[in-house]
Amino acid sequence: MSYEFDFSFLNDYLPDLWHGIWLTLGMTVVSIVPGFALGTGCAIGRLYGPPWVQRIVTIYVEGIRNTPLIIQVFWLFFGLAVLQVRVGPFPAAVIALVINVGAYTAEIMRAGFQSIPKGQIEAAACLALKPSQSLWSVQLPQAVERVYPALVSQFVLMMLATSIMSQISAEELTGVAYMIQSFTFRGFEVYLVIAGVYLVMACLLRLTLLGVAQVSFPRRRRLGTPL
Repeated sequence: MSYEFDFSFLNDYLPDLWHGIWLTLGMTVVSIVPGFALGTGCAIGRLYGPPWVQRIVTIYVEGIRNTPLIIQVFWLFFGLAVLQVRVGPFPAAVIALVINVGAYTAEIMRAGFQSIPKGQIEAAACLALKPSQSLWSVQLPQAVERVYPALVSQFVLMMLATSIMSQISAEELTGVAYMIQSFTFRGFEVYLVIAGVYLVMACLLRLTLLGVAQVSFPRRRRLGTPL
């Protein structure tokens, strides 16, 4: 059985591919900062908050981390519609990604806070720093620096997870690929190209975030410590 590879049809669908790429990157970029902020806040609440806050955060983290992302997206897009709450495809995708990555970031950041030597916290208290000042100026920067490689990996995984958003009519890259394949019947070539595009985007995102680290963590840069 012979098969002739043909990628010529891709020229006709370049605008659609670019649209899918930009939508995928848009979802990722818009979700990273609020997802990180949500996860960091949850980590702080779980470690230092009152018992009722710790219980709420624990329920949120365990609930999100133990249910599929696609179910969370469906609940936001289809479930809320039953209650007459309409959420568009792009907002639903972004909200779901923020909620999802926030739960995973919470556990990563909690590990970062717990890795800080107690002596540094005691030293901050001896310098008459308030708990909030110690948390913001001493603990948070070190926690982020210690777990930054894990955060980068989590954000890359989040970018790859946008591939399911076509299920709610958000025409990101995978949705565009399915559309092209349905018109051309060249599934092998289409998904081979899409896999290559995802690989390039993941590498670029990782390099960008590592570049941010080079600017944000001068101590590592001085010491030549790899991330």
